[in-house]
Amino acid sequence: MRRVDPRVMTREQAQSLIERTLKLSRADWARVNLGGGYQANIRFADNRISTAGGVSTATLNVQSSFGPKHAVISTNDFSDAGLERAVRQSEALAKLAPDDPEAMPELELQQYENVKTYFDSTAELGPEGRAQAARLAIDPCRAAGDLKAAGFLITGIGAGAVGNSKGLFAYQSGTSANYTLTVRTADGTGSGWAGADHPDWSQLDVKGVAQRAIEKARLSRNPVAIEPGRYTVVMEPQAVGDLVQLLAFALDARSADEGRSAFSTRGGGTKVGDKVVDERVTLLSDPADPQLLSNVFDGQGLPARRQVWIENGVLKKLTYSRFWAQKKGQQPDAGTNAVKLVGGTQSLDDLIKSTPRGILLTRLWYLRQVDPRTELYTGLTRDGTFLIENGKISKAVKNLRFNESPLFILNNLEALGRAERVAGTEAGGDVVMPALKVRDFNFTSLSDAV
Repeated sequence: MRRVDPRVMTREQAQSLIERTLKLSRADWARVNLGGGYQANIRFADNRISTAGGVSTATLNVQSSFGPKHAVISTNDFSDAGLERAVRQSEALAKLAPDDPEAMPELELQQYENVKTYFDSTAELGPEGRAQAARLAIDPCRAAGDLKAAGFLITGIGAGAVGNSKGLFAYQSGTSANYTLTVRTADGTGSGWAGADHPDWSQLDVKGVAQRAIEKARLSRNPVAIEPGRYTVVMEPQAVGDLVQLLAFALDARSADEGRSAFSTRGGGTKVGDKVVDERVTLLSDPADPQLLSNVFDGQGLPARRQVWIENGVLKKLTYSRFWAQKKGQQPDAGTNAVKLVGGTQSLDDLIKSTPRGILLTRLWYLRQVDPRTELYTGLTRDGTFLIENGKISKAVKNLRFNESPLFILNNLEALGRAERVAGTEAGGDVVMPALKVRDFNFTSLSDAV
C-alpha cells in the first residue's frame, strides 16, 4: 500500500469534497469534476540550467443541468462559501443557457478497471534527481566545446475524480514524467533531438536520451540539399507518432456518418468492415496496456475499455460519443486519447540496413491538416534528417516539407519495428508507436530551417 502524499488528494478526500458540493445542488442533475496535483520541472539552455520549480494545482468544475440547459463553473476555492458560490453560479447560468439538443442525462454508477498509473519512483523524485538528469546532457555538451544542449524535464503527481447526483463516482491517481532534449552544434548547422515519456521514472533512460541527441547533432552538421520527391523513408517511433496519432482523431463515427471523414463511403455509410490499411496494422486503445497505462474514465465518468479500432488492416470500430451512440444504436466509448500501433520485431537499425536508398526521419513538426477526407497533412522534418545509402546513414540532408496522410503511409508499409512509448506529440495523449519503413513518402519542397 503506497504512502499518502500530501500533494495530491486521496480517494476519500476527493469523494468527500465532491459529495459536499453535490449536496448543495438544486438542479435537476449535477456533475462535479475534480483534478489537481503537483508538477515539478527543470529547464536548461546554452548548457546551463535556467529555471526550476514546482506548481500545485486543484480545480473543481461543477455542472448544473435543468433539462436540456446546462452550464459549468470552475473554482479552486474549496471552502463552504466557495463551493456554495460555484454551485449557485452554475445554476444561474444554466437557467439562462439555450437548450442543448444533444444534452445527455448523467451516467449511473459505473465499473472501472484497476490500472496502476502511480509510481513511487516518479512521485519521490526531487529537484536533485531532475538536476542530475539535466547534467547528463549538459556536461558532455559543455566538455565537447561545440555543442549546446537545451531541454525540458517535467514530472508530476496528480489525481482526477468525477461524481454526479446519480451516485456515480470515479477516482484515479497517477504520475507522469516527460523529457525532451535538443542539442545544437555551435556552427548552427546541426540539430539533434531525443525524448522519453513514462509514468514510471525508472523506465526513462535519460542518459540514452542525451546520447541520442548528441549523436544526431554531430551527424546532422552541414546538411546537403536533395531533390524533393517520393522516397522510401525510415520513420523513428517519434515521427510515426507525430503523424499516425492524428489518424486516431479521425475515427469519429459522427464525422464518418455525415460524410466528412476519410472513413465515410460515397452515398452514405462508413468503412467499418473494410480493409483501409496494410494487413500488418493494428491500432488500439487500452488503459491497461503496460505501455499505455492511461486514464480509466473520461470527463463524464464513462469507463475506458480496450478498443481495437483497426485490426489486421480492417477498420473494426469508430468512436462514439454518448449522444451519437444513442442516435445510432451503438455503444459509447471514452475516445482515442491513448493509442497504440502494434509493432513488429525488427529494430530501427534493421530497418535502416534493409534500405538501399532512403531518408531517416527523427521527428515531424508544425503539422496542419490539408484535407479531412483523406487525412492529408502538411508538415516539416526536424532535428535529424539523414540520407540512407546501401543500408547506412551516409549524410545529413536539409529538412523537407511533406504532404502525407497516415492512411497513405500505412498502405505503403514495408516493415514495422518494435513499438515504444513516444515523448509526446502536438496532439498530446499517451502514444505508443513502432518505427516504420514506408515507400513513396511525398516530400514537396526544401526547408533551410535547422
